[in-house]
Amino acid sequence: MSDQVITAAAEAGQMVVAPALDEIDRQIVAALSQDGRLSIRALADQVHISRANAYARVERLTGTGVITGFTATVDPLKLGLATSAYVTLSLRQSSWRTLREQLQAIPEVKHMALVGGDFDAILLVRAADNEGLRRVVLEKLQAIPEVLATRTALIFEDLGTL
Repeated sequence: MSDQVITAAAEAGQMVVAPALDEIDRQIVAALSQDGRLSIRALADQVHISRANAYARVERLTGTGVITGFTATVDPLKLGLATSAYVTLSLRQSSWRTLREQLQAIPEVKHMALVGGDFDAILLVRAADNEGLRRVVLEKLQAIPEVLATRTALIFEDLGTL
């Protein structure tokens, strides 16, 4: 497990070094991805290792950044967020560096990814209704100077993580 593998570029000029994972590590990650509230005892039983070994592995996976946190998955409808959309952005060259901070100030923007293709970024936006979505796109996103154009695709039904 001490072998390290270079996996990808994180930021311009930086490489991410990821620890090598064995099958037990992968089982732990899969189990915690399914249920982040698993106790160490239940996790150890599920992957057939001792509690001490499970605890040490979870600590190592967390410490090395393989596991980045434990969160609750919520139903946006039950939170009053009935309208969801993917909004694509065409940006000024290299403006994504400053765009991140601006998007973090918009609570309806839940996720951002930089992509290659016909547009530069894609956002997951959740709002209470169509009026709220319209306000986010037309008044907030299009008001950002680095955003040259937007396209919005409504989500009819969110099927969740597959």
